[in-house]
Amino acid sequence: MARIGHGNGLASRDSKEKLTDDGRGSDPETEAQVDKYGFTGGAQQHHGQSAEEIPIEVLRQREAKWLEMLNSWDKWMAKKHKTVKERCQKGIPPSLRGRAWLYLTGGKGRREQNQGRFQVLDNQPGDPKWVDIIERDLHRQFPFHEMFAARGGHGQQDLLRVLKAYTLHRPEEGYCQAQAPIAAVLLMHMPAEDAFWVLVQICEKYLPGYYSTGLEAIQLDGEILYALLRRVSPVAHRHLKKHKLEPILYMTEWFMCAFSRTLPWASVLRVWDMFLCEGVKILFRVGLVLLRSMLGSQEKLKACQGLYETMELLRAIQPQYMQETFLVHKIIEIVVSEKDIEKEHHAQLRRWKETHGDLNCKSPPRMHGAKAIMAAEPPSRQDLRQRPTIIVDSPLAPETDGKRPEGAKENGKTKLEKQKTILAPQETVNPDLPPSDPSPLKHMTIQESKESLSSAEHDTYL
Repeated sequence: MARIGHGNGLASRDSKEKLTDDGRGSDPETEAQVDKYGFTGGAQQHHGQSAEEIPIEVLRQREAKWLEMLNSWDKWMAKKHKTVKERCQKGIPPSLRGRAWLYLTGGKGRREQNQGRFQVLDNQPGDPKWVDIIERDLHRQFPFHEMFAARGGHGQQDLLRVLKAYTLHRPEEGYCQAQAPIAAVLLMHMPAEDAFWVLVQICEKYLPGYYSTGLEAIQLDGEILYALLRRVSPVAHRHLKKHKLEPILYMTEWFMCAFSRTLPWASVLRVWDMFLCEGVKILFRVGLVLLRSMLGSQEKLKACQGLYETMELLRAIQPQYMQETFLVHKIIEIVVSEKDIEKEHHAQLRRWKETHGDLNCKSPPRMHGAKAIMAAEPPSRQDLRQRPTIIVDSPLAPETDGKRPEGAKENGKTKLEKQKTILAPQETVNPDLPPSDPSPLKHMTIQESKESLSSAEHDTYL
């Protein structure tokens, strides 16, 4: 895989005058505005209103529906998976996206079944070879995003922790550059421990073998994409075949980074919502939509008469084809199923063995989305239980004439004495506020240089 290009690292925003890497100051008044996703510049910065701006009332309704699903996740996945899928296609509410991704991938259950595992890995020094490579890659991951702009800042430190932990979790696999943007996207939505387990699930269940030495799995999927293109857009397929443009040349970064380095950010998030729900078929569909949109007619092919021109065209996809509304509609519309992918996978595997012999990488079978993962590894109700962020005593009614408040005794205590109020994530209170304050504020604690909230506190991170 070609190395990911260098970005322009931005320094810390803590002081009034920002210092760039070469030490020059910049006027804070002339600095780029931070968009709603946290980008201060670059190609992925959001400009103006999106066609997908959702009315606040609709967003609140969607949040309520998602909270209901997350509180009974096993039942919804077992009995109403179609509804879950449709709600992912509509877009997960931003305030709940991190928690939803954790549940969709099975990362929540995996974390609970391996409590303390991340902390053990996090405390180990790691293989110096991998740590050195990871450290050199940190500043290249979304350098225009507030979280990763500062060299050595909390975002980059968390990214190092997650990627280092993965190399210790899978020493035979180690580190691949394309894992860094995947982990960075996750860290934008959840704390380090959760991001680690979701990364593990993506690497092991959704895209097994993608990040192994030799990149055989991605090469196979390139051939599958090429074969599916023959059915979806014969014109584009003939053009690529005519110029002998191998799939590995244009789809490697698309698939290995799950389009996080290709699409506008609003589209990235919508694609990930569907990808983590429905599996790798979403990546195939996005690739097919882009290829058909750019190369799907003779009129469009007039601008790219050779291999070089075609590659340049695919490196600079026209914005209208990556726009959120257009792309999501086409992804849902295009007919490519898990069966289609598996059928073509077996065909390409036979051809691979004929030309290359057996695969060197023995990756586990691919899971096609959240439903398949949950069916293969059903979590217990305990694993999916919501942990309260803060538990506070509810105010007790004052005693009168030395008598207890009304309420039956239970083991020597009244019900009221035993009652606790468990706050929902969005209702976490600031202990510094008086009890009568009607507007509880989110309370977020950052531990020294562990850079992120613990998993038990992750709800306040949203």
